[in-house]
Amino acid sequence: MAYFTIEKQDGVAIIYLDQPKSPVNVLSADMLDDFKGLLDTIESDKEIKSVVIYSRKKDCWIAGADIKAFMEMKTSEEAEELSREGNKLLTRLSNLSKPVIAAINGATLGGGLEFALACHYRMASTDKKTVFGFPEVKLGLLPGGGGTQRSVKLAGLRNALDILLTGKNVYPFKAKKIGLIDELIHKEGLLQAAIKVARDGFKKKKTKKSLLDKALDTSMGKNFILKKARETVNRQTRGNYPAPLKILDCVEIGLDNGLAAGLEAESAGFAYLHGTDACKNLIGLFLAMQDNKKLKSTAKTNQVDTIAMIGAGFMGAGITEVSIKAGYDVILKDISLEGLGNALKTIWKDFSKLVRRKAMGAVERDRLMAKITTTVKETDMKDVDLVIEAVFEDIGLKQKILAGIENTCASNTIFATNTSSLPVTDIAAKAKKPENVVGMHYFSPVPKMPLLELIVTDKTSARAKAIAINVGLDQGKTVVVVKDGPGFYTTRILSAMTHEAIQVLKQGASVEFIDSAMKDWGFPVGPLSLLDEVGIDVAAHIARGDLGDMFKARGIEEDDSVEKLFKAKLFGRKSKKGFYTYPKKGRKTVNKGIYKYFGGEERKELDKTAVQNQIGLAFVNEAILCLQEGILSSASDGDLAAILGLGFPPFTGGPFSYVNAQGPNKVLTTLNELHDKYGIRFKPADLLVKQAETGKEFN
Repeated sequence: MAYFTIEKQDGVAIIYLDQPKSPVNVLSADMLDDFKGLLDTIESDKEIKSVVIYSRKKDCWIAGADIKAFMEMKTSEEAEELSREGNKLLTRLSNLSKPVIAAINGATLGGGLEFALACHYRMASTDKKTVFGFPEVKLGLLPGGGGTQRSVKLAGLRNALDILLTGKNVYPFKAKKIGLIDELIHKEGLLQAAIKVARDGFKKKKTKKSLLDKALDTSMGKNFILKKARETVNRQTRGNYPAPLKILDCVEIGLDNGLAAGLEAESAGFAYLHGTDACKNLIGLFLAMQDNKKLKSTAKTNQVDTIAMIGAGFMGAGITEVSIKAGYDVILKDISLEGLGNALKTIWKDFSKLVRRKAMGAVERDRLMAKITTTVKETDMKDVDLVIEAVFEDIGLKQKILAGIENTCASNTIFATNTSSLPVTDIAAKAKKPENVVGMHYFSPVPKMPLLELIVTDKTSARAKAIAINVGLDQGKTVVVVKDGPGFYTTRILSAMTHEAIQVLKQGASVEFIDSAMKDWGFPVGPLSLLDEVGIDVAAHIARGDLGDMFKARGIEEDDSVEKLFKAKLFGRKSKKGFYTYPKKGRKTVNKGIYKYFGGEERKELDKTAVQNQIGLAFVNEAILCLQEGILSSASDGDLAAILGLGFPPFTGGPFSYVNAQGPNKVLTTLNELHDKYGIRFKPADLLVKQAETGKEFN
């Protein structure tokens, strides 16, 4: 199976990358073996004076390594050997006496970027699909093919660490500015321009350094950067993610002892990380997200071109933005012209940021904005196949909008309600065709949050479900399908967690202690900070509804704390005051005035582990109950939604993977202790008891 083919033109060998039976090129052991033979040919063929490496794939140069093959490695020694052999091969490429030009169009990520950095000259297209990055850190890994070494040499320490430690994407103009890329050109002329450079030769231009980079490009400056980077990593990861620190180790060793030592440290670090639970869980999460894309339906009856969006508030604007980026035309309806204008302004502002970063062209921004048609008339939506509404969480209002759509649009028009807690069955209770109604629960801010929770009722048709899934996937979301019920899945388990955080507050803990303890446990933000972000008014509204009634029916004591905060107009960030205060300038600080609702300003120290168990296991147990009751169809879906929607510690793999890792018996024992201490709300799910008895894991 040939990964490469050669074409020779006047002393230039054009190497075409084209992995058979694959939409993208990925690095694998087989590919590296093939490339080894290719290097032998290049070195021995006297007709070849220079080389161009070009991909035949439409939007991909090399997308990275074969993650599934990596996961199949049984030992860390295998991973170390793969890294070591890859490093030998890429070092051989970089030392080749014949110049090698990488002609790059499309995704060039992870091992693909390492491959490019080992070439002598890099030309890239300015196409919007061309993107560079080292996503390994997001998988609990480090770049194992020289990425920690060559990126520092080319882009400088500060820029390299920014890419290595975040896994962020870098677009062509930024890549050229920092020195990763030598030359940019439009994709239509890329190959011919690369051949010309290979034939005529090239002169590397020195990247202009800012005064700051010049000052930092000293031994003292580099030590300062590394020290600050370690401090930042420790503060942000709280010891839960080993990969960033290993990356810093490799960079530092390379700077102090040279390339060979840095590469050796890479291979050793790559092997170590392969054996960590964090790596296994993060890669499992990545693969689950990739598998999620297979939900897409190709049937013609399940495709739509135009979407109507009702509600031009913050959520409506966000849904419109991701929809037009996905290629849909959107009819945006609101009751006021002012609301429509604000939504357009928000979307324009977001796109203009991308234009300034040169991640989007001004023409592309204008083309996308032209895909929005604004209206205040319901009749302008009569020809659409899908209507999404994102209005206030009021059952009567949503039913009224649904009735209007059924009277205006075709009988097979799908109506999707963006609700975070109202049962979709209730919204569709008066519908002529309840089979056309589905829930599409987006998370805020929509352009950034990766999850779409799709809610289906017992009457939702297969077509409605398929259309909603297709749209969500096109919008770049991971779509998790759940059954209807109070709070569905995410709002329900979030409510269980935040309810418990408030109980800990009543027990005398401080706001900052609670949030810090749960960040140490692995959440990106603490539960009280999250309540401020969601909105305490929203939380109070949810508590008054069916979800609150469900908890009461289970015998869980009603808590009116959130309602009191609502009446005091402490809504969180939106009102500048909640559990924290939010000044116009500067950082948020704890709102000490809030303690009067929780027993007074005097706070006491509680045991951190006990608090983490109390809050964290309330979340986990509720997730298991959702699987037990059929709200979730699988534990895998529960893990995905908990991580992507609510920030459950990603390194654990999700609440169900957490139980598997801890052992059902251990989790059950702790829950029983909490049950004895705090009562019915900690009654372990029957499914957990069964898992503990049988010794089975959640699949």
